[in-house]
Amino acid sequence: MKNIIFVGFLFSALIGKTQFNLESIKDKSKSVVSSVKKTSLSDDEIIQGLKEALNVGIEKAGAKASQAGGFNNNQIIRIPFPEEAKKMEDKLRYIGMGSQIDTFENALNRAAEKAAKEAAPVFIAAIKSMNVNDGLSILKGEDDAATKYLNKTTSDSLYKAFKPIIQKALKSVKVTKYWNPLVSRYNKIPLTTKVNPDLEDYTTKKAIEGLFKLLAKEEKAIRSQPSARVTDLLKKVFSE
Repeated sequence: MKNIIFVGFLFSALIGKTQFNLESIKDKSKSVVSSVKKTSLSDDEIIQGLKEALNVGIEKAGAKASQAGGFNNNQIIRIPFPEEAKKMEDKLRYIGMGSQIDTFENALNRAAEKAAKEAAPVFIAAIKSMNVNDGLSILKGEDDAATKYLNKTTSDSLYKAFKPIIQKALKSVKVTKYWNPLVSRYNKIPLTTKVNPDLEDYTTKKAIEGLFKLLAKEEKAIRSQPSARVTDLLKKVFSE
């Protein structure tokens, strides 16, 4: 009787192990199939798919950023008082000029919102010129791998193209009207080091940084959400 029980127990264990192995094999086979699907894409399809994802992403990111409050009301990309003038901000708030500082910051962000309306063509031009050496590794990379690659390879050209747009936007919202009184008042405080940051440079860098953050979110959506793949190429390249 004991032998029968032991044999039954052993048989059950073997079945359980077999089922476990089958599940493991299934999981591995799914991974292999997914990998084969990715590698079966041509290099051109992968590269064009990555560029299309960035094109779609920047169109959506630019639309969101250019809305009223697109920068101002989004704490992830809102442009703060210039970091190099942090002491200036603290002292001016201390002497009761907080509302003037807030007004200036709002103007900075409005300028970024205005500039964002013209951001898409500048970014898309950079995307077209982007030379992708290893599209497959980017495709298999992190959720924002293509965005990081674009930032790394085109940031200088983007800055040069985007700065005139920022300059125009800063003038349109009359940023200097709010900035000059702050600088003048601060520089009159005894024992302070005079400051006058380059607002055009600062706002350009911050606006581009903000757009890249939004673009990264859009890329992640395309990778993880089938509904975000709005073209046949995106569906083919990013399908799991």
